Amino acid sequence: MCTSLLYLDAQNRAYLGRTLELSLELPYQVAFFPRNQILTSTVANQAPLNWSMRYATLAVTMPETPPAPNEPLTAQNSKIVEGVNEAGLTFSVQAYSQTKGTQPALDPKQAALSAADLGTYVLGRFGSVEEVKQGLEQLPIVLESVAILGGLAMPFHYAVHDATGKSLVIEFHQGVRTIYDNPVGVMTNAPQFSWHLTNLNNYTFLSNVDHSHARFMNYEAVQAGAGIAKAGLPASDTSVDRFVRAAYYAQFSEKQTDPDKAVQMIAHIMNNFDRPRGLCIDPPEQGSSHLQFVGHESEAIPTEFTTWTSLTDLERRLLFLRDSGGMNYVRLDLMSLVEQTDFCVLPMAQLMPSMPDSTAQFVRSLS
Repeated sequence: MCTSLLYLDAQNRAYLGRTLELSLELPYQVAFFPRNQILTSTVANQAPLNWSMRYATLAVTMPETPPAPNEPLTAQNSKIVEGVNEAGLTFSVQAYSQTKGTQPALDPKQAALSAADLGTYVLGRFGSVEEVKQGLEQLPIVLESVAILGGLAMPFHYAVHDATGKSLVIEFHQGVRTIYDNPVGVMTNAPQFSWHLTNLNNYTFLSNVDHSHARFMNYEAVQAGAGIAKAGLPASDTSVDRFVRAAYYAQFSEKQTDPDKAVQMIAHIMNNFDRPRGLCIDPPEQGSSHLQFVGHESEAIPTEFTTWTSLTDLERRLLFLRDSGGMNYVRLDLMSLVEQTDFCVLPMAQLMPSMPDSTAQFVRSLS
């Protein structure tokens, strides 16, 4: 589940695309965190960590705990899954099944950050990848159990990108935290990020050049059409294969000069990672396991599908979203919101557009 990649246009402006795959629909919220919003991260047996949002942030969020009926969602209870701040820094949460392990012992008097609050902390406090690396270097981050995941310890890793095109990955492998520079701007899921980079060494033969002619003895072979350059790409939807394909698309997709065309390009790229329901199913006796969410029943035979896709224009601070119910994106402009002083949250489903019917316009053109 989950593929993210960074695309750079002809002027090296950065655009982020990511999909989120699960085996069920969840009530994702779109939230605006204003500057100076006060937040607190509380870890069991540790001093609380308080901070103020230095940067306004627009994000896709989920509640930390299943809310009670009619209970309002708050900034404190809203945990960022995908977001961008006014400095052009982005933060992405993606599943990582290998986090479980012994964590370093901490002094109880020392303030610590729960990994559930990593998104609001990073986007609220930092404006660049370098600032993130420096700011997290000495900060304890604890993988607490997540109530909405039935008490499972935070099974995620995290991608950060900034407006200059720099990227990093924050990964907890068997309890041990590592922060990697990410030279390809791509992330999927397990195994470790360093393994994915090593695996790319097996694909040095890839290029976007079609070799459509070859000679075998006295026979001249000719392809029937274009597209043979992609023959070496791995085909499955495993995290390993998606990582290689994402690196290929980010590298070879045409570099646009116009920002709006670049957004269209990253949208086309992410279509290659859009997964329909039923494409892969996981019968209990032979399939893969899936995240289970309290209060949300899974199907007897799960099928992972793309529940939503996001595109982020890091320079213009634009966030584009679409869910599994349609193919059209909505556009949200963070810089039009930065002077707002109140936290705001709205269900993603309420923002999604219905498919327009242009029949009447077409008929008028005939008269």
